[in-house]
Amino acid sequence: MSESIHGHQVMEMMATSGKSYNKVELKSEIASKFGAEARFHTCMGSDLTADDLIEFLASKGKIIESEQGMSMPEEHLC
Repeated sequence: MSESIHGHQVMEMMATSGKSYNKVELKSEIASKFGAEARFHTCMGSDLTADDLIEFLASKGKIIESEQGMSMPEEHLC
C-alpha cells in the first residue's frame, strides 16, 4: 500500500492553481498529481479516497462550490 497523503496537499494544489473545478476535473487533477489509487488522511480521518476527501473538505466549508465549480481560496488553507 502506498503512503497516505495529507489532505492539506490537495488543498494547497487547489489554492495555488487558482482554478475552479467540477468534481470530475478535480478527481482527475488529484489522480494525475497523487496517483489514481492514492489514499488521503486529515486530522479527522484516514484511508480516504479522493471522493471521500472532496466530500470531507466540502462538508467543512474548505472547498467553495459555486456556479463556476469548486475552488479553494488561499485563505482557507490552515
